[in-house]
Amino acid sequence: MLTSDDRILTTHAGSLPRPKALVELHGRRSRDEPVDTDELRRQVEEATAASIAAQLEAGIDIGNGGEQARESFFTYVSHRMTGFGFGDESHRPLMADLADHPDFLDLVLPRRQHAPVDLMRAPAAIGAVAYRDTSEVDEECRLVAGAGFRETFMTAASPGIVAAAMDNRHYPSREEYLRAIAAALSTEYRAITDHGLLLQIDAPDLALERHTLFADRPLAEFGEWVELVIGAINMSLAGIDPAQVRLHVCWGNYEGPHTRDVPLEDILSLLYEAHVGALVLSMANPRHAHEYRCFTRNPLPGNMILIAGVIDTTTNYVEHREVVAARLDRAAQAIGDPHRVIAGTDCGFDTSAGYGAVAPSVVWEKLRSLRQGADLASSRLF
Repeated sequence: MLTSDDRILTTHAGSLPRPKALVELHGRRSRDEPVDTDELRRQVEEATAASIAAQLEAGIDIGNGGEQARESFFTYVSHRMTGFGFGDESHRPLMADLADHPDFLDLVLPRRQHAPVDLMRAPAAIGAVAYRDTSEVDEECRLVAGAGFRETFMTAASPGIVAAAMDNRHYPSREEYLRAIAAALSTEYRAITDHGLLLQIDAPDLALERHTLFADRPLAEFGEWVELVIGAINMSLAGIDPAQVRLHVCWGNYEGPHTRDVPLEDILSLLYEAHVGALVLSMANPRHAHEYRCFTRNPLPGNMILIAGVIDTTTNYVEHREVVAARLDRAAQAIGDPHRVIAGTDCGFDTSAGYGAVAPSVVWEKLRSLRQGADLASSRLF
């Protein structure tokens, strides 16, 4: 995993704005409606090239294809794996903090109801889950080959988010379902690393499910879930060098109260058990900006890097470079070594096609500010 001796590198958490025409195609495909596959391929290729160019212009060191080839950060697996039935919808429980504030829901529901891809009603598992073939992921990796970044990464869903958000109607238990997903995803993980790319596992379930699936359950029960998922991830990563993997954990990429979020301190030791070389954590939003202090009390293992979210992906405010630099300075002091800190974003900017909360032009302003803030912090820390 790339680090630097003289400056803080920049990256982001994965998804970036998609063109409207591509959003429409992804939306239709997610509903199992007819889609011209040649047109989809053309749109994906053009959008990926444009996303790469925009990242490079913004000063991103460690970039990707912006997830242009996917409808969302996890429901894409229904096209690559067997067992998921279109027309058999999951019934995702609403985040508890949103249910606590129905007047807030009145504000956001109109937009949610018109989302092109509905993450709350993803296809459910109605048969045995297995990875079909690597043709789609191979093509996605091909599109970022020679992109020009100092290092290129590719995202993939955690087995936990698939198990949590895509209902199990086939396996006798949630544990068996999780193991089957992990076994299937190991094919994708290995394909990505075999292409020489850095693998990022998107695992919001390791924090988000505390106020979703486990909202009314004891904290200890949620901790057992986190341990179970991390065990499944480690199983999927067998034989892959941890230095090729980073783990993204967040509390849900949505504007909302977030008053039910589990504190980072309650899960951090469990996250350290993952066989990965870096943690990508939300540290910019108003609910979690203080949690850099956790690393002074519970130090980051020596084999891990912190990719600190210093840009909020749910607001159209563009962070000033001084704000970014201050956040990076605090993170570096808490870790004790600026060489082990990379500047990132809290989450993706378009986690499901067309549902990003930030205007595309503002996204690029934010990433430019990320670069400027990282440069400013570097001048002070190195």
